[in-house]
Formats: sequence, C-alpha cells, structure tokens
Amino acid sequence: MTQTPPHKTSKPKQKQKGFVSTSSASEEEISMRVAEESGKPFQSTFNSTKSSPLGLFAHEAAERLRRSGPNEVAHDKAPHVLVQLFLAFKNHFVIVLLVLACVSFITDVYLEEPDDRSYTGIIILVTMVLLSSFLRFYQEYRSNQAAERLKSMVRNTATVLRRTNDAAKPERREVPMQELVVGDVVSLQAGDMIPADIRLFASRDLFISQAILTGEALPVEKYDTLGAVSQKSANADPDSKADLLDLSDICFMGTNVVSGTATAVVVATGANTYFGSLAKNVVSHKRVETSFDRGVSSVSWLLIRFMLVMVPVVFMINGLTKGDWMSALTFALAVAVGLTPEMLPMIVSANLAKGAMAMARRKVVVKRLNSVLNFGAMDVLCTDKTGTLTQDKIILERHLDISGKEDKNILQLAWLNSFHQSGQKNLMDIAVVSHADERGPAAKLLQYSKIDEMPFDFIRRRLSVIVEDQNGAQLMVSKGAVEEMLAVCTHTQEGNVVQPLDEKARTELLEKSREYNEEGYRVLVVATRQIDAADAKAQYKTSDEEKLVVRGFLTFFDPPKDSAAPAIRALQDYGVAVKVLTGDNAIVTLKVCRDVGLDPGVPLVGPEIEAMDDERLNDAVKYTTVFAKLTPLQKSRVVKALQANGHTVGFLGDGINDAPALRDADVGISVDSGADIAKETADIILLEKSLMVLEEGVVKGRETFGNILKYLNMTASSNFGNVFSVLVASAWLPWEPMLAVHLLIQNLIYDISQMMLPWDKMDEDFLKKPRKWEANNIRRFMLWLGPTSSVFDMTTYVLMWTVFGAGAAYYAGTGDGGQSIMHSGWFIEGLVSQTLVVHMLRTRKIPFIQSTATLPVLLSTSIAIAIGCYLPFSPLAASIGFIPLDKSYFLWLIATMVGYMVLTQIVKTIYIRRYGQWF
Repeated sequence: MTQTPPHKTSKPKQKQKGFVSTSSASEEEISMRVAEESGKPFQSTFNSTKSSPLGLFAHEAAERLRRSGPNEVAHDKAPHVLVQLFLAFKNHFVIVLLVLACVSFITDVYLEEPDDRSYTGIIILVTMVLLSSFLRFYQEYRSNQAAERLKSMVRNTATVLRRTNDAAKPERREVPMQELVVGDVVSLQAGDMIPADIRLFASRDLFISQAILTGEALPVEKYDTLGAVSQKSANADPDSKADLLDLSDICFMGTNVVSGTATAVVVATGANTYFGSLAKNVVSHKRVETSFDRGVSSVSWLLIRFMLVMVPVVFMINGLTKGDWMSALTFALAVAVGLTPEMLPMIVSANLAKGAMAMARRKVVVKRLNSVLNFGAMDVLCTDKTGTLTQDKIILERHLDISGKEDKNILQLAWLNSFHQSGQKNLMDIAVVSHADERGPAAKLLQYSKIDEMPFDFIRRRLSVIVEDQNGAQLMVSKGAVEEMLAVCTHTQEGNVVQPLDEKARTELLEKSREYNEEGYRVLVVATRQIDAADAKAQYKTSDEEKLVVRGFLTFFDPPKDSAAPAIRALQDYGVAVKVLTGDNAIVTLKVCRDVGLDPGVPLVGPEIEAMDDERLNDAVKYTTVFAKLTPLQKSRVVKALQANGHTVGFLGDGINDAPALRDADVGISVDSGADIAKETADIILLEKSLMVLEEGVVKGRETFGNILKYLNMTASSNFGNVFSVLVASAWLPWEPMLAVHLLIQNLIYDISQMMLPWDKMDEDFLKKPRKWEANNIRRFMLWLGPTSSVFDMTTYVLMWTVFGAGAAYYAGTGDGGQSIMHSGWFIEGLVSQTLVVHMLRTRKIPFIQSTATLPVLLSTSIAIAIGCYLPFSPLAASIGFIPLDKSYFLWLIATMVGYMVLTQIVKTIYIRRYGQWF
C-alpha cells in the first residue's frame, strides 16, 4: 500500500547534475546525485531525467544507450586482445627461455667468428617462446570468448515502458538489463533484481533486500513519497552509506525485490550507480585465488626451486669436469628449460574451455570457468525439494474445514488471499487460483477489493491480505505454515460456530496436519479476522496479525519426479552425498525423500539450528540428510558448516531465499527459470532443473580436472628424471651427455606432443570419486616415478659407450671422440621414453591393454616419437651434432622401452598400494 511519510522539512541544495553523462563518478558524487532526487516532486525527477511516467520513445532510448553505454558495472572481464597477447608472454617460465636465448646469442653468435656462428639454439628457443606464448594466448582468448558466450545464454531482463513514434500509449517490454538508460520507466515485482538506481513513483507493499550492500538479512520497506520525503530521508547525509541506503523512495542497483510491486524511473545506470562505484573498487582488488590456482602455483614454484638447486649443480659439475665454463653455463640453462612446464598455462586454459563447452552441450552453462573444477571436486550437493525431487507442479488437492470435511468457503478465502497478494506468486498460490478458476465464479468472492497486505517472509511463514466488501467491512485473510499460523490464532470456526483455540483444539489441529503430511501432502492453514470499523485503517503491519480464527486446511500434492531416484543413485555412485535443504515441513520432506530412494534419517529443523552454536552445528551436519523449515540464513549456515568439515559443497537453488547459500557455496547452481538474484549469484546455470544434468556436469568437471593433473604429474616426474640422469652422466662422461641444443629440441618436440592432452579421457574409476587438489601428491609422484626413467637412461649410456663404440672412439681419439654417437643414441631413447611416459602415467591401469588414450593423444605421441627417431638420419643431423646410428640400435631401443614400461608398471602398482591413489 502506498505510504505518505511526513513532509520534508529541510534539505541542502545541491548543484543539479545531469543523468546521461557517459563518465563515471566517484562514490561521493553518486551519493549526492541520488540523494538529490529523493523526496523531490515527481515531475522534477522526470524533468531532470528528461522522461515522463509513460516512459521513453524507443528512438530516445537507443540514442541514450549509444551516448551513455551499456548499463553494466565493472566486473571481471577479459582485457583487450592486445593486452591478452602481452600477458601471454608475462610468465616466469618464458623469462627463463628468453634469458637462455640471450646467453645463446652471446655464446653462439656474438663471441664466435662469422664462419662458426650457429643460430640453431636461438631459433629453437624463440620457437619455444612463441609456441608456448601464442598457444597460451589462443587458448585463453578462446576461454574468454567461450565464457562470454555462455554468460550471454543467461540474460537478466527488466520490464520497461517504451513508446513508438506513432503511438502515445506505452508498451511493456522485456529488455536486457544492459540496455536500460536514464529515464526508462521500469516495473518491478517480487524476485526481480533492481536493474539500476531508481526513484519510486508508485509502489505497493514493496520490500527490498539490500543484503548485497549492507549485509543485513531482513528486507526493508520502500515506498514512493508523493512529492514528500520521510524525516529519515530528509536528514540523510549523502556522504553516509548508511543514511543513503535508508532513503525510502530510492532503490539501488544489485538489490532485489522480496515482495510487492512498484513502478520507478531510472536515475543512474552502470558505473554511475552506487553499486557501480563500489564494484570498481572490488574489481580493482586482486581476485581471491581458488585452491586449484594455489595448487598450480605451488607446483610451479616447486619446479623453480628445484631448478635453482639443480642448475648450479649441473653447471659446477660440467665446468669442473669438462673445463669449458661457457659451454657448461649454456648446458645448465638448457637443463633449466627442461624443468620448465611451458605448456602449463595453455593446458589449463584449453581444459577449462573444453570442459565448459562440453557442459554447455549438456545444458549446463558455466558463468565462471574455474567453477568447472569445483564442480568436479564437489562431494556434497545441497538441494531444495520442490522442482528438484518433485515435479514442480503443485496441485491443490483438498480444501477442508477444521474437522477435515470439504468446504467451499475455505477455497473462497484461499482465493482471496492468493489472488490479491502482490508478491511473487509461488506454486501454491498458482495452484489455488487455478483450482478456483476450474470451479468458476462460485469459488471467488468478487465483491471484495484489496486494502493492504503483509507479504510472506521466511521468518513469519505466512501471508495476509486485508480486503473490503461493498459495505466497507474489512476482513483479514491469512494463510501459512501450520505452527506459525496457530501462533497468531486464538479461535477456531466450523460452520457458524466459533470456539476458543485451547490446548486440546491446538493438539487436534496439529495431529490432523501431521496425518496429512504423512500422506505426502503439504498443508497450509487458512485463518481470518473480521476487523471492526473502529480498528479499520488503510495500512497494516505484521503486528496486526493477531487474534485470528482458524477456518480450515489446504492440502497440496507435488508428486516426485520419475527421474529423481535414478539421479540420486547416480550422484551417490560418483561419491556425491545429496542433502535436502528446504523451507517446507519436515514430515512431507521425509516422505518425498523415501519415495525417491533417499534415506532421510532424522531431520534437523530451523528452530533447532537456531539454538546451536557453530561447533555443534558442524557436528550435527555430518549425520543429517534432511534440513527442514529453514530460513535463508539457516541454509547458508548449513552450507558453511559442511565446508568447515572439509567438504566441497554445491548448492542448487532458484529462489530469492536461496541467494545467501548460493553465494557461500563452493559452487552455486541455479536454473534459467529461477529468480534474477539467484541466477546472478550462481556460478553455474542449468537450462534444465534436473539432477541427471548435474551428474553429467560432475563427470565433466572431474574429467577436466584429471587431464590437468595428468600434465602436471607427467611433466614434473619426467623432468625430474631427466635432470637426475643429466647429473649422473655429467659426472661420468668425458663430455656433456647432450648438447644444449639437443635438450631444447627434445623439450620442444615433447611439448608439442602434450598439446592434445585436453582431448584425452579419464578412467571410470578416477571419475567415481570427488577430486581435490593435493600438491603434496605431485611432489611425491615426482620423487617416485622420476628416477624410473633414469634407470634406462643409464643403461643407454652404457650401451652407447660399449656396444655402439662411443667409448672406443673416445679412447682412439677419432672423429669427435664418440660424442655424436652418445648424443644421437641418448636423444632418441630420452625422447621416446619421455613420450611413452604419457601413456604409462595417464592411467593407473595397464596402458594399451586395460586403458588406451584417445586418438588425438595417440597420434601426437606417435608423431613425436617418429620425429625423434628420424632426426639423427635426417639432412639436419650433421648441423646439430647427430650421426646416423646402426639399425641394430632400434632392437636395443625396443628392449629398453619394454623394460622401462615393465618397471614403471611395477613402481606404479607399489605406489598405488602404498598411498591408495594415483593422481
């Protein structure tokens, strides 16, 4: 109901500012600008915004949008494409490569005679830098584009009045929020987000949640001021955030409508809104790292620390034993390159983009790419009941008096309540109105008109409307949850007989309600109160909900979904526990849970949670499956308690009351048909409200996570093994075991073969359990599996020294003393073993027999092996220090690789038995 506060007494004059400026203002300027509009005559606001109550013409709105830009606040978004390209080169691994390129230029070009200059090392290093950086840029650019495309699939809209050139009468249009401009007239109802900073000029029972700005859970009432302003608004200090948010006729962008309706004019958009000024500060701060970000960083720094230790050791050993310190430096830096996972950023970006697009094909829209990984790590899913476990099609089954007899009067009263309420009509209101429509005019008391209402909230759990008949007699009609309704009732009525609601009658009503619940029905109580003429008024408060008379019951049925039971089993098979968090009655929820095969156990209800401290709640949630009669903040507390116990928690919700829990969950999940605030808060949007869709998303998230872990584990272990082999060879061989250029070529070929890893598949047993980041496991993996390849590197040293004549040539002093023989043989063996490790370590099973990689990975690794084996026989061989080997070498190579795979499988089996996991 429209309210008229006391007239404005005084307000400091401020210089009028325009509202269509394209430049953003400071928070203080915005505060003054918004405060100036509060309490002014409506026409003054329309004049300053160059608008009218009929809204803008379409061409005016288009021109303003062109001048002021989209109605968007600062948010995390991809930088310009050139900035992205620059950032792709801003990487400590790339810096290592560039330093090595500079050293190579000095040693191989600058200090050499013209005839002895070699550009091979520089070319390879520059190629590695360009390959790594451009691939990273390409994948991250694709990821950003994919994220924007996915976000565009879920668009929040606003209802505006727009006029065409040839029609003065405005039309209601749904337009994207980004297209709102100053002067637009918007219509609001429960569930809507406030799309910009607005001035109300018509409202009815409007309650706004400002939690996003104030942190306060309870909604506040807002109302138009009819040209006047409340005393609180009049004395508001525009520099004070608290006072500004108390302005009664101003609603701020980002807040949301809890109940009621309103019409308002937009006075500020985008960065010029109060929320926009705050968002700039938020976005300017570095985003909090996820556990995965921290994990990748920890592995990167582990390899860098390892590099800082190993590179000086390799440098000293080679310098002391070979006497050529410049060559030793070049070789040591090449070893540093060997420890560098250049492809890590590209692999991560490619996996996330591929995972998000794959989930989109399964009707799961990912708003934030990193949430793909949280989806895979999720081990507890908290979900509501209605529409997820049930069909979301509530039917009004019966309308009964207090003795349980069918009574048309109860339907008529329920229709009055549901039809006249101005908030967001929930499924039960829709069911009541639909049922009355089927019964015809006899089910409707059309002689009544609405006076006021007390909208539903999640504390009172009831909704009251006050109506007036043609004679001016007022009637309060309330409906709501049984216990909350009985708390404000003092009498019962059956027919024309009214009796006090004593303890016996209260117990009988509760027992009857319980019986209906056990049959699977949701139950609401309908109560009324005749308002005496002396007590009649135009505006009512929740404190007026007293001395009501219980008239009867409404029973609703929401049948379980056929797909709910198999979906729950599927999630449980994948290690995801399903918990139900609902505001509904515990008994009804227990029955639905049993119907869909979910063991509900003993439920925990809202009042019990309210009485618990955090420590007790943390313990209670371990053993509880059903949480009933919850308020929005209690849902959030349950989520936080589960997180405190070490769980990765997903929350599926679509209502206004779900927003706090969606924000606090590790991965917030909503549906495309949900309330604006729910969709805005969620990380992931389902285009279908189905648990089966969730199960597919969980699997894809784990697959994405697994492919990233593969690269990290393979790269860390193989690089560690290579450096270990280099240390041994440097101490034993009379020359460097491999030239720096050979290490670079080997690393380049291996890196190219890894580009297909995002297209690999994961074993089914990996997907069956939730996966979390464990940096210690990668360190342990590296120390166990790395030296395995070193065993066969050393056998290759011995083989090339003895069988293929490298040692004899050295002692005879012929040619280059056998150095080329050793380099050629170890280059092939090192590359083949390093590439084969992809197949050995990608699975805990026996490769090629129990688990085979996808075709892209098979092709990329096969091509890498073929190139490595061909190089010593190619026309380039002599220029890079290789010579063709005897064909019998490949028989020894096959025997070496068979031995390597057998030993790796043995070590792998021991590792799994000891630690109980692979990745």
